[in-house]
Amino acid sequence: MARAIGIDLGTTNSLVAHVDPRNRPQVITVDEGRPLLPSAVHYAADGTVEVGASARRQAPQRPVDTVLSVKRFMGRGPGDIRAEDRGISSFDEGGAVVKLRVAGGTRSVTPIEVSAEILKVLKRRAAEAFGGPPGGCVITVPAYFDDAQRQATKDAGRLAGLEVLRLLNEPTAAALAYGLDKQVTGTFAVYDLGGGTFDVSILRLEGGVFEVLATGGDTHLGGDDFDRVVAARLLREGLTPPTATPSPAVLRGATAAAQRLREALSAEQVVEADVELPDGFRLAARLTRQELEALLLPVVERTSEPCRSALRDSGLARVDGVVLVGGATRTPLVRRHVQALFGQEPLSDLDPDTVVALGAAVQADALDQGGREDVLLLDVIPLSLGVEMMGGVVEKIILRNSTIPASATQQFTTYADGQTGMVIHVVQGERELARDGRSLARFTLKGIPPMPAGVARVEITYAVDADGILQVAAKELATGLEQTIQVKPTYGLGEDQIEAMLIESIEHAEADVTERFLREWRVEGDRILGSLESAFAVDAELLKATERAAIEQRLAGLKRAMAGDDYLAIKAWIESVDAATQAFAERRMDKHIKKAMAGHRVDEFAQAPRTTREGGDEE
Repeated sequence: MARAIGIDLGTTNSLVAHVDPRNRPQVITVDEGRPLLPSAVHYAADGTVEVGASARRQAPQRPVDTVLSVKRFMGRGPGDIRAEDRGISSFDEGGAVVKLRVAGGTRSVTPIEVSAEILKVLKRRAAEAFGGPPGGCVITVPAYFDDAQRQATKDAGRLAGLEVLRLLNEPTAAALAYGLDKQVTGTFAVYDLGGGTFDVSILRLEGGVFEVLATGGDTHLGGDDFDRVVAARLLREGLTPPTATPSPAVLRGATAAAQRLREALSAEQVVEADVELPDGFRLAARLTRQELEALLLPVVERTSEPCRSALRDSGLARVDGVVLVGGATRTPLVRRHVQALFGQEPLSDLDPDTVVALGAAVQADALDQGGREDVLLLDVIPLSLGVEMMGGVVEKIILRNSTIPASATQQFTTYADGQTGMVIHVVQGERELARDGRSLARFTLKGIPPMPAGVARVEITYAVDADGILQVAAKELATGLEQTIQVKPTYGLGEDQIEAMLIESIEHAEADVTERFLREWRVEGDRILGSLESAFAVDAELLKATERAAIEQRLAGLKRAMAGDDYLAIKAWIESVDAATQAFAERRMDKHIKKAMAGHRVDEFAQAPRTTREGGDEE
């Protein structure tokens, strides 16, 4: 039977692992006798594609045709490309997704296609190790990958000919490998600083159950940022001849030199380098560990707030241990920073480069037919999912840090008389207003029977699967009319957007709530004004002139309040209008009941079926 595999599709390196017949997870050798496959793909002008160490060696001389760190572009659009990326790579402008120009400008490839080339090599190496093609696979992703980035990863797997059983969050995979290896119980922080992404997760491990309590991170922070700040220093002080506009080849060569210096300084105190670069340039540098740490400190400190936030969200004051994941955590500064953040020395007895792949292999084995059944993973949603209401406010349907798979249903109603359609706008984020969140999808439920406002009942269900991908269903209960979509935004959140969403939700909490109340009461005011206008047109004879004048006076006050920013004033005027129109409403009800009963006997209505009306928010 084909064996399932676990894949760590990393920014800098990728790995594949499996569980051997003795129930032990093992990494498979993939590139030049090593377990790590550099996540580098070179596209030659003759159509040849190279992957791994051989491709990375060509990066300094052929930077535009060699794609590195493609994970940063997964599920993203052209607007998310940073200036430093444009300095090294060539992109097709326009369109909805990132496209890179390679092979001497003769070919355009998407990040999904580039990632698929890496996955094909991992699949082939697994097949060679097994003597046959592998079974299904589990691919790991950063915990903070959104729907588009997760979908792009699944598409890359399918393009590589893999059966993707599950997407697994990288910190959860690391905890899975660590917990099973050590048979531990307790609460743990997983600090995952890879080449291009940072994640932190707080987990509880007990009796084979791995429950994620909270998660945080930054999808655009990692070891690549370390190398960029070091490369900038080297170019500024050690490049001859000096130039203000280095070519892509010089930039790529300086970044490669920066990576080598940084890695060497994890063990040494002083490192020197003298590197020949393309186009006649030379880079001579001497760097001490103290100088390196001064350069890296601002980048490392960006991991602090996500860690503190995740700890707060978990409800824990401290954890029992800290697990380090990702090659960037080998840097001594990072280890000291983590120790200061969590108040204890991090655990480092597992290789931070391989632990994620090992955990993915364990999960793949558990999902595969005949695999182990003593493991249960309870992961969470990183950001809340909601729907936009009238007035632009957001009603959250699934809250962040909810355990997945997750499903929630709420009922909504129509706003206007005779409304036959409803726009469902799916929003992601923590703010109170839709304009401040991330728009994921928008579709219209059509065919609602024309009814008075507030009578129709539309049931909206959000369901997030084990991969963290959202499906939305809207159903009108009277007719059974239903529409379902899988949310597949064209590209993911922009740089730093996810982290900013959480920070902004805290900073603007009070103002957001006030603005939400203001919009909600304005919507209610508009509804009352519209309803009374219709009532006056139909039943004006039921009002005395003095009553009409009193109501009109209160309506004028309501309109003035709605033009202002005091929601309490709007609420007070609405209550005043309700009191002034109560007698009018009773007369209208009596009139229409008499009209409905004309020509009928009372006993005809004695056995009539009873109906109920449930209150609901307006959409």
